[in-house]
Amino acid sequence: MFPTRRKSLVMTMTMTMAMAGLLSACNGGDDDDKPAEATPVSLQLQKIGGYASGVFGQSAAEIPAFDAASRRAFVVNAAAGKVDVLDLSDPGKPVKIGELTSEGLLAGSEINSVAAHGGIVAVAIQANPKTDNGRVAFYKASDLSLISHVEVGALPDMLTFTPNGKTVLVANEGEPSDDYRIDPEGSVSIIDISKVSSPTVKTAGFGAFNGQEAALRAKGVRIFGPGANAAKDFEPEYIAVSADGKTAWAALQENNALARIDIASATVTDILPLGYKDHGVPGNEIDASDTDLAANIRAWPGVRGLYMPDAMAAYTVAGKTYLVTANEGDARAWGEDNDAYWAGDAGKGFVEEFRVKHLINKNGWAGRAGDDLPPQLNALAAGGLLNPTVFQHCGALPGDPGACRADNNLGRLTVTWTLGYRRDANGNPVMFNANGAEDPAGNRLMYDALYAFGGRSFSIWDEHGALVWDSGAEMEKFFASDECKAGVNRDIPCKTYFNSNHEAGDSLDNRSDNKGPEPEGVTIGTIGAKTYAFIGLERMGGVLVYDISNPSAPVRVDYLNPRQDWTTKDPSTVSASVGDLGPEGLVFIPAKDSPNGKPLLLVGNEVSGTTAVFQLNLGY
Repeated sequence: MFPTRRKSLVMTMTMTMAMAGLLSACNGGDDDDKPAEATPVSLQLQKIGGYASGVFGQSAAEIPAFDAASRRAFVVNAAAGKVDVLDLSDPGKPVKIGELTSEGLLAGSEINSVAAHGGIVAVAIQANPKTDNGRVAFYKASDLSLISHVEVGALPDMLTFTPNGKTVLVANEGEPSDDYRIDPEGSVSIIDISKVSSPTVKTAGFGAFNGQEAALRAKGVRIFGPGANAAKDFEPEYIAVSADGKTAWAALQENNALARIDIASATVTDILPLGYKDHGVPGNEIDASDTDLAANIRAWPGVRGLYMPDAMAAYTVAGKTYLVTANEGDARAWGEDNDAYWAGDAGKGFVEEFRVKHLINKNGWAGRAGDDLPPQLNALAAGGLLNPTVFQHCGALPGDPGACRADNNLGRLTVTWTLGYRRDANGNPVMFNANGAEDPAGNRLMYDALYAFGGRSFSIWDEHGALVWDSGAEMEKFFASDECKAGVNRDIPCKTYFNSNHEAGDSLDNRSDNKGPEPEGVTIGTIGAKTYAFIGLERMGGVLVYDISNPSAPVRVDYLNPRQDWTTKDPSTVSASVGDLGPEGLVFIPAKDSPNGKPLLLVGNEVSGTTAVFQLNLGY
């Protein structure tokens, strides 16, 4: 609160700015002579309502969408394999009024994603098995009647409308079967719904990049699935579309790249590698251990973060398109529940995750056989070494990782074993002996760098995939600070639960060895002359808000985490009171489309199975 002596001054300034905003609005009309929206000077989130599915920990509220005309929200309930339809006429009290199901269209199917535009609801439907082609179905938002449906690629997931509403794009992820025996090609289906009763489909595939794998890897694109070509290895995760509706970008999360797509011709025109962030430089620090039960955020030379974005959004500044990504990180881990895989059968899966302490054990990694040693890694060598020049900061010596392997050092950090070891000109591993000397007869890999999953950040890129800005270490530093407060009333110190896991609130520091707060979802909203990014944090929970009007200098505006219970080890026993856990999908509703005339934010929380309604309280 402001001190009393400042209130009159603040009120005067606020009224002056409000009047200025209104005058600007009246004088700055568009081509239709409508007043321009006033630009706020402040924004604060407030939770005003929500809907609880009553299902905890089973992804009962993932991806939301909103239709303004019917004032209905559509929320993917993966646990039920349906879309829950909520009446949002009173956003403070959402009420479930119906469901959309896909069983009648495709037996045994599941619904993965939903989008809405102009009274039409598009639904992405996954086949059973998931490696078969899926469907996209179109419904009327007003009465939930089925309009039409079309066949698309394998495992259709995120889908989005172009700005004019005449085209729908869907990311066909094409994930492999659990044993990796079947690996369908990834693609993006482009659906013309100019006549929604009879839509037509074109597919932007990756077949043109088959045979270019070596050149793509040299550029930094990850292509590493067992025996996969580019078309099978690329797995589109999320799509953003330019304001003119001509160009789309698909996040290839596991490949740490973006695909640029010409929508009219349904052609992938380029693959844009995203590179890595150097956790060894100031501004990019991370907490690498989950055992010291503290926010130990520091620089780690030799450690690199793969951005590997999940959600992505596009916006325009001064005629240029910029892409906003939530850098979650997502490892390939297939067959991890199959004992035969861990017993050494590489034909039963593929897991790229491995802890540093096991990767660089000077005695080799044979001791992990039958436990968590990927057989593909075991086939490469008998153990891994750290480059003592790069990792001397934590005590590495030739043939000996020293203190680098300690749990309170780098030992607990989960990395990919597929990157960072020294290779020859043909991409084959250069072998070393156990003493750390290069030796063709040796059986050790030499790791010159360690690659962790995700950036623990959000980034802004230009349309060619060049990094414009990254939040660096700001998220973890904020959650470790006295400034950050969680809870509906913003009265719970975030640092008390720094990097907690959403499934166990009292697990301080639990996620530091993995992906930290794990930014996963992002949406953007424009109010007046400002554009805001809303970033959902899968593990720490809550939504961060940034003013991204200047793409090279975003500013944090707010953070709201409505989780209330942070102490119960098993929050499923108190799911009604625990609050919102695991935000995944977010939708911004501008004031002009809002049921209460104020801008809103819908958040689907997959862990708590709740849909939260946030109101954006603006100051002028």
